[in-house]
Amino acid sequence: MTIKKISGGVCAPKGFSAAGMHCGVRKNREKKDIAMIFCDVECSAAAVYTTNKVYGAPITVTRENLKNGRARAVICNSGNANTSNADGVEKARAMCKMTAEALGISKSDVIVASTGVIGLTLDLEPIEYGIKELSKSLSKEGGNDAAQAIMTTDTLVKEIAVEAVIGGKTVRIGAIAKGSGMIHPNMATMLSFITTDAAITPEMLHKALKSVVDKTYNMISVDGDTSTNDMVSVMASGLAENDLIDSEGDGFEAFKAALEEIGGYMAPMIAKDGEGATRLLICNVSGAPDLLCAKTVARGVIASSLVKAMFFGADANWGRLLCAMGYCGADFDLSKVSISMSSRAGSVQGVENGFCIPFSEEEAKKILLESEITIDISMDQGGADATAWGCDLTYDYVKINGDYRS
Repeated sequence: MTIKKISGGVCAPKGFSAAGMHCGVRKNREKKDIAMIFCDVECSAAAVYTTNKVYGAPITVTRENLKNGRARAVICNSGNANTSNADGVEKARAMCKMTAEALGISKSDVIVASTGVIGLTLDLEPIEYGIKELSKSLSKEGGNDAAQAIMTTDTLVKEIAVEAVIGGKTVRIGAIAKGSGMIHPNMATMLSFITTDAAITPEMLHKALKSVVDKTYNMISVDGDTSTNDMVSVMASGLAENDLIDSEGDGFEAFKAALEEIGGYMAPMIAKDGEGATRLLICNVSGAPDLLCAKTVARGVIASSLVKAMFFGADANWGRLLCAMGYCGADFDLSKVSISMSSRAGSVQGVENGFCIPFSEEEAKKILLESEITIDISMDQGGADATAWGCDLTYDYVKINGDYRS
């Protein structure tokens, strides 16, 4: 099956329009702070959420609304997470009601999300204004504005769309995402909204989403902090008119492969845009005894603060990689492990059979000074593979988070 990248983001699939604008939640008028996505028809819908026990009020309300597996709209503000507030659920529900009234739909058909500072009371006055204006400006060209409006400390707009032929019909999937700090998802602050025109039941949509999230979005770590507001949601309009995907089979596998293309694009984009980051880190684990081991090792290495600091300094300290593997909780035979690092400047091996070996410091420095670095860990103990994405830990990360509220 050929999966092709196309333009349009969340508006690429049939039936969807979007908009984004500045309404006043954020003080900076140059930054958009509220986004809306809308579908002309009722959609199958699914979502996965943060596992943090302290979670945002929008998570509570979206869970309620998606119990029936149906939705038609997304409303999301940035600048305020609406978390740890006594009136948070009430206000999240109010956002759904406002959106429903503006669009002429049921309030239970709204996915609501918020991102930004935790613990600040959310002012609904600018939100109400923004919702009314957004409902008037929805368009097939509004995906990029929506992508900008959900950003907080992000420096890169994150959007993508793909298409593939499934059951003889062209199916499209589009997505936007935000995430730069507080990224260590376990479903970080991380949000992603996905749209598709595939015909698929809510149950199979959730199954596909969960599988893809586990391989992609949940394999990112910027700083080891799992956010209170993480959410990845998907709405499927069915307007592609493919045979309904209601069970596992060729159609389901094809759809999942296309959805994985979305997650596989977004995960490194989010890691690359980590707060203060100068380097994207990709950790590939191969030959692990089982998938759990492969994923645990890949995430353990990419999440280590010492490993991240090592890459910021372009210091080939192989012991830090081994140390992170050793405490990550995976069960493996160290005597079979080899590690190398590579970038467009070349490749260098520093671990063989579990021991550090001689290498060229000069060559290693050149490799680690590049903006994208791959860590390859060969375990030679089975057939399981996994990839995790992260970034270096810089002085700017501390600066950004030292005065985040201001």
